Amino acid sequence: MKYRKLGIATVIATVTIASALALWMFNPRVVSAEDDEARSLPIYNPYPPGILPPNLNSEIKRVLREIDFIEARAIARWKALMPPTLTNQPPVLANTGTEAIETLGELMNYDRNISPKRNEACASCHMPYAAFSGPIPSVNLTMIAYPGTEHFRAGKRTAQRYPYAPFFPVLQYNQTQGAFFGGNFWDSRATGYLLRNPDANQAQGPPVDTQEMGFPDTACIVFRLAHAKYRPLFEEVWGKDSLNIKFPPDTEKICATPGGAAVFGSDTMPVKLSPEDRTRSNNAYDHWGQSLDAYEQSLQVSSFTSKFDAFLAGNYTLTADEKAGYDLFRGKGNCNSCHLDGRSTAPTPANGTAPNGEDTGAAADTRPLFTCFGSANLGLPLNPRNAFYYQTKPDPYGFTANPLGFGYRDLGLGEFLRSGFGTWASPNANIFGSQRGDGTGKVHGRHRCSGTVLPERVLPQWLHQEPETTRTLLQHARRVPLSRDFRALPAGNHGESGLLADARGAGAHGRYDRWQARADRS
Repeated sequence: MKYRKLGIATVIATVTIASALALWMFNPRVVSAEDDEARSLPIYNPYPPGILPPNLNSEIKRVLREIDFIEARAIARWKALMPPTLTNQPPVLANTGTEAIETLGELMNYDRNISPKRNEACASCHMPYAAFSGPIPSVNLTMIAYPGTEHFRAGKRTAQRYPYAPFFPVLQYNQTQGAFFGGNFWDSRATGYLLRNPDANQAQGPPVDTQEMGFPDTACIVFRLAHAKYRPLFEEVWGKDSLNIKFPPDTEKICATPGGAAVFGSDTMPVKLSPEDRTRSNNAYDHWGQSLDAYEQSLQVSSFTSKFDAFLAGNYTLTADEKAGYDLFRGKGNCNSCHLDGRSTAPTPANGTAPNGEDTGAAADTRPLFTCFGSANLGLPLNPRNAFYYQTKPDPYGFTANPLGFGYRDLGLGEFLRSGFGTWASPNANIFGSQRGDGTGKVHGRHRCSGTVLPERVLPQWLHQEPETTRTLLQHARRVPLSRDFRALPAGNHGESGLLADARGAGAHGRYDRWQARADRS
């Protein structure tokens, strides 16, 4: 009987793989008139030599071939999946419901139709063999961020990895510790305030980011989902009428045009839907984020199968070097006070000056994520190879991604809290004076975040995000106007500023140094 079962399993596996290959080889992509028009536009290349890697085009094509293959394999798995049974009150998709939504998220992740030019999927920046981050080595070593649907617009940050991101809590301010915790993405912009799930919230960003997949309207993603080959699975998971939306005749043309195009002006909803259909579209887009979160939380992505997980489970013995490193990590190094590993930082003896010894109690967490979900103020130096700094000229669609050039500063969480340039609007409150209508452009010291009022001393620290090695707003609990001319390094660091002198002008360093001196004196 054992051999019979093994034989049947082998046949099923063979058929599944064969089906995937067939779908991959004989399922050509639909090419529209808009695609032909897009191919006729000139390539956007405002970069000096050395920013775009020479093998960029061939590498993008390689990754797309890999994406098509993985998508075909996921389609074959979906076709072989026994449909779940809708039952119970509240309704439950019994038996295979979990696998259904995880498979739906996987199909979405590898669908390159979820971009105006059908040339970029979520997986273009998040491939499994790169820990679900950027899969092109030459990009990682040069331009940092990955090119989007419009070649060669590019973002400003490297792609964050999927694994374990679904376990982050909603962004909140801890008044006792005086710090922010939770949220997703590098600047915690995906707060999870509405879905109560930061990872699902983050999944809603790239499809409408002008530098990434680049749709001009979230309705475009829903429109493409309504025409996706896996629409039946979406409706099985989220309801039969979930994609029944009356899209206007010009939807395809609108959605084939990258966001930011001059033709849209300031219109963030160029697909004109009735109020009822807009609500249905918004609900479907929430389901997009929730489905991707389900995939990222699945064992395919967040598997807890590292060597360290095996050690925690008692199935692996650390080598002498590994044990020494772990002892340093949780002992004298004090690393696990922030990178939580399920144990306390080793206690300090009464007469000692640094932690040592070992926590021999029961582990508080047997599947640690090595994070406290907090935001740290590192103040890293500007990277002049980041492609975003050079996107100061309009592309063929009349869009200029970064009119500030090298004057732009990525202030991370601080930029997000004030709804600044290059991030999302903060859903918590209006912090910056100009948004309150008083035109002062000054930081206001009280701000609600997850029901908590921030002390006046907190906002300057997090809004400015200067390095910990400098004495600026981190030590000053007063209202100070912020300037985009400020460098993200201590005053007088002319080694770094020299790299940027030609791009920013000779007076840039002096402006910062004079401001720094004033701040130090006050």
